[in-house]
Amino acid sequence: MRPTQPIALLLVCMLAAAAGAAPVPVPSGPSVGARSYVLQDFYSGQVLGGRDEDMRVEPASLTKIMTAYVVFHELKEGNIRLEDQVRISEKAWRMRGSKMFIEVDKYVSVDDLLKGMIVQSGNDASVALAEYVAGSEDAFAQLMNQYAERLGMSGSHFVNSTGLPNENHYTTARDLAVLARALIRDFPEKYQWHAIEKFTFNGITQHNRNKLLWRDKTVDGIKTGHTESAGYCLAASALRDGMRLVAVVMGTKSENARAAATQKLLDYGFRFYETHELYKKEQPVTEIRLWKGELESLEIGLAGDLYVTVPRGQYKNLDATMQMNGHVIAPVEQGQGVGTLRVTLAETELVNRPLVSLQSVPQGTLWQRLADHVMLMFE
Repeated sequence: MRPTQPIALLLVCMLAAAAGAAPVPVPSGPSVGARSYVLQDFYSGQVLGGRDEDMRVEPASLTKIMTAYVVFHELKEGNIRLEDQVRISEKAWRMRGSKMFIEVDKYVSVDDLLKGMIVQSGNDASVALAEYVAGSEDAFAQLMNQYAERLGMSGSHFVNSTGLPNENHYTTARDLAVLARALIRDFPEKYQWHAIEKFTFNGITQHNRNKLLWRDKTVDGIKTGHTESAGYCLAASALRDGMRLVAVVMGTKSENARAAATQKLLDYGFRFYETHELYKKEQPVTEIRLWKGELESLEIGLAGDLYVTVPRGQYKNLDATMQMNGHVIAPVEQGQGVGTLRVTLAETELVNRPLVSLQSVPQGTLWQRLADHVMLMFE
């Protein structure tokens, strides 16, 4: 196994611009009056603050983030269309709580139902969409749980599309942050609907309950929630100077409290941290020796984009090393793991990612294989 090697390109070229920056002390996160919360960078996934983020909580209408996520997938797959007309069932019409005021047996487009759910938080719209997609709300909840499992939301379970209280309907602040990041990443165009400030349907205009859309123009979503048992909840995201943060606040005492708590978290994250892209997906990091192949060198890189989030002024202090998994011998398939990239800051590991082959290389000729076999004997 070869010794750990510094990645000079990363350290010299990418960090040189920040060499003159002075480190900024980073205080602990702000005091937030919530049952649980989490602040996470969108690109790197790094958690910048939190409390009881894995505690089981009621999601209330933050459930509708998952409802939207499932419906967006159905649209993407072509199973439904925005212009489809949905017949409103009596169950959807009778839903208690927030409404978009659809009427039984009338037809409403998927487009309007989505906006009624996202902007107006309509429980009636949520059920109508669930029934249209899956035939029943119970069947739709199964889809919600399947997507939750796929996203790694191990602390969540859904039984309805609305977020109305049920002892078997629960999530965590961390899981909701995972879901929020997936929604923004997988459906960036439709995510923009979460920034709509008001929507009019059936002659009734309702405003988005996310107060931060008016208070902070860098905030572009996502969803509010409230029940008596869940308290006031908010999942929000903001984009400033190319850096995006996601904050999830669960169980505050009022609408103003959830907005104020979320604003504190976002301001803290943007003030004291910075996010940088180190490598793009499938961009060569370096070349290594390939044995017994048609080629003597092999380009290696990462299977996905790599971002890191660090305290402001600390970018220049990053250290990146790579460790190979012994000698790499042909044949090699594209995407095959060959080593590990490790990024640290003051000996604290920030990133540990597999290094993969960026190309497929078959075995070399018999002579090449024999010659390399002999050379390996002396390695």
